Amino acid sequence: MSSLMLRIEQNLPRLSEAEKKIGEYILTHSELVPNMTTKDLSKNSGVSEASIVRFCKSIGIGSFKSFKLELAKELVVTDTSLTDFSILQQKDEPYDLFQKVTYVNKSAIEATPASLDRKEFELAVETLKKAQRIIFYGVGGSATAAFDGYYKFAKLGYHCTNEHDFHALLSMIPFLNPSDIFVAISMSGKTKDVLELVKVAKKHKITVIAITNIDKSPLYREANIRLCTPIVEHDFRIGSIPSRMTQLTIIDALYLSVFHYKGEQILHQFHEARDEVVRLRR
Repeated sequence: MSSLMLRIEQNLPRLSEAEKKIGEYILTHSELVPNMTTKDLSKNSGVSEASIVRFCKSIGIGSFKSFKLELAKELVVTDTSLTDFSILQQKDEPYDLFQKVTYVNKSAIEATPASLDRKEFELAVETLKKAQRIIFYGVGGSATAAFDGYYKFAKLGYHCTNEHDFHALLSMIPFLNPSDIFVAISMSGKTKDVLELVKVAKKHKITVIAITNIDKSPLYREANIRLCTPIVEHDFRIGSIPSRMTQLTIIDALYLSVFHYKGEQILHQFHEARDEVVRLRR
């Protein structure tokens, strides 16, 4: 049992009846709570929204938002041994590794809803709908997700950029306007190039959407909108495997949400592009 869940269980006897109902509901349905509002939890546990605020304070957490963040951190910690260097101590056959990769990728994707705040995701979608231009930026393993975002949103008719040159982006950002968006992608949230570009973008009033780890990420603190990925890998690892899957899953969900909004407007262009692809196949 996680430390937060253990704290709830230990405090149950001294809580009020309403707070006890909340605690018991959370202990039974912990995986659902990070995506709930106080209204949702109030309805599901049969208590008032004020009781939820009092419950959080009773267990030593200042707000329901902080409680959800702490709970999400504990729910999403998964086995990170596949991508750390301890794998060298194991004598796995190639097909065994295939099975392990499949398992950790699946587990990482399944853990993502617990780390992603629903309101932040919906705000990101609404913001992207109104954007004129979108810059996607990530380095190392996160560059894959940045390119995928660039490719997908370009198909929706956005003016997209996926520039790897740090200095080129420094020259580009001052020409952006407040309706443009900088999507910064970093697992650790500590990559200096990403953080420096984010600071420049914010100085020019550009909205920053971060796709980054839920825990101890400087990028999380800098961004306007935070789309959090679960902790599925160590920062020092042999390669980005499950972390990349969580980032791609968020990019896919953003793309489909915006496509759902713009679909009728761009259907003709989609069909036209598809016809050309078929015509040019070798």
